[in-house]
Amino acid sequence: MSVHDELTTIQRCLDELSRALSRLERQTGRDGLEVRRVRTDAGHLRESVALLRAAATAPDAPKRPDLVTISDAPYDLSLWTDSDDEGLGARDRRAP
Repeated sequence: MSVHDELTTIQRCLDELSRALSRLERQTGRDGLEVRRVRTDAGHLRESVALLRAAATAPDAPKRPDLVTISDAPYDLSLWTDSDDEGLGARDRRAP
């Protein structure tokens, strides 16, 4: 299934949850704390699904950069022949 299909399925489930909550409220005849809490949570889920849908359909969504493999082999020591030790200067001279 595609991402769009999955998000549509989630949206349908949230719609069904909303209808079930409305039926429950009518049957119990009260707007208790528990029902309000579930309705608030369902609203948060609805907002999250909307954000997911926006991120999935954004044409300029940032792509993950390609991973670069770094070898575990030791570096060639000739790379460091003319380098300075940080804060100490060159190897053949005294530190300042």
